[in-house]
Amino acid sequence: MSTQKISTQALHAGHDTNSTSGTRAVPIYQSSSYVFNDTEHAANLFSLKELGFIYTRLNNPTNDILQQRLAAIEGGVGAVVFASGTSAISTGLLTLLKAGDHIVASSSLYGGTFTLLSVTLPRLGITTTFVDASNPDNFKDAVQDNTRAFFVESLGNPKLDVLDLEAIAEHSKAAKVPFIVDNTVASPALLNPIKHGANLVIHSLTKYIGGQGNSLGGAIIDAGTFDWANGNYPEFTEPSAGYHGLVYSEALGAAAFTFKLILEGLRDFGGALSPFNAFQIIQGLETLPVRIKQHSANALELAEWLENKEEVAWVNYPGLESSKYNALAKKYLPKGQSGLVTFGLKGGFEAAKSVTDATKIFSLLANIGDTKSLIIHPASTTHQQLTDEQQESSGVTKDLIRLSVGLEDIEDLKADLEEAFASLK
Repeated sequence: MSTQKISTQALHAGHDTNSTSGTRAVPIYQSSSYVFNDTEHAANLFSLKELGFIYTRLNNPTNDILQQRLAAIEGGVGAVVFASGTSAISTGLLTLLKAGDHIVASSSLYGGTFTLLSVTLPRLGITTTFVDASNPDNFKDAVQDNTRAFFVESLGNPKLDVLDLEAIAEHSKAAKVPFIVDNTVASPALLNPIKHGANLVIHSLTKYIGGQGNSLGGAIIDAGTFDWANGNYPEFTEPSAGYHGLVYSEALGAAAFTFKLILEGLRDFGGALSPFNAFQIIQGLETLPVRIKQHSANALELAEWLENKEEVAWVNYPGLESSKYNALAKKYLPKGQSGLVTFGLKGGFEAAKSVTDATKIFSLLANIGDTKSLIIHPASTTHQQLTDEQQESSGVTKDLIRLSVGLEDIEDLKADLEEAFASLK
């Protein structure tokens, strides 16, 4: 499948119709557990002498097809799916890190991720230094003796900053730590971070990949390119007390982290994806390449329109020639810059809230990547728990409105915003 293009892989990767009784659609295997042939078969599965299904918290045939498909379109050796994007991030980090470890992260992160790194993980002894990712050298300068990961979003939410992934990857290699990239906003149809040096790629499948706003899900794709035996990660090179002495790097090679996520992350933290949600997400994934082109086209046209509105103080969209991220967007996102647009109103905080309340087609809710257009005022909602300084570093200003531009007719979306602007007069 590796020679096929993403539009083909999104429809076919991981599904052998001969093994599913000829079903053209991926079946939903709504089962908690699986019958063993005999005790020897069961023992072989538990010891990894054979691969198969034991319990849906660890894996499931529907989930497995989704995992294979995600690995194919992102260019990884394996993928693991989770109950949500947040579950993917937290399980991934807790599987990788231990008390006393340190992360260097971009400051322009989704509010929930920022809070996980700045508030929750420090309670477990894992600390983070947040840096301005517009200068890749800031990652190098923040490295400590105990640094064990770099973490960024390829296209920040809601800052919409396009990062120089290749430059940051060089610093992660020098520090001998994995480069983790949350690729949710860009999606694999527009950007494959592994091609630019990422070792692990994360997605909230709830967003553009699922695309319908109906199912939560998350995923980690393992590039299989990181050297876990470099001396910084003894949990990969020493016998695992939690899995009868298994040495991950020796037994599983390039897929060591993928299996550690399953055998420890899903086993111990339990953030398994429902097979029904996996089925729903597969339906969305099959049309992702087509949808994301239209999301991107609509977002660019709307951003250009907003630049000419008298009520608007500024517009941020990487596809705009006026964007300070436009040069990097041309390098990393030449096929489109996804569907998020942010802008500020001359009337400030109250005007932003008023416009957010007044739209009729744009739905006011906390999500992105839906086929339907969405709107939110982050300063009073998704980022309200952050200090003013933290909001500013993450790209949230008091006047900022975030649009997730859907697939409606662009003229209807303009008219909806025009009417909302009229409510300010």
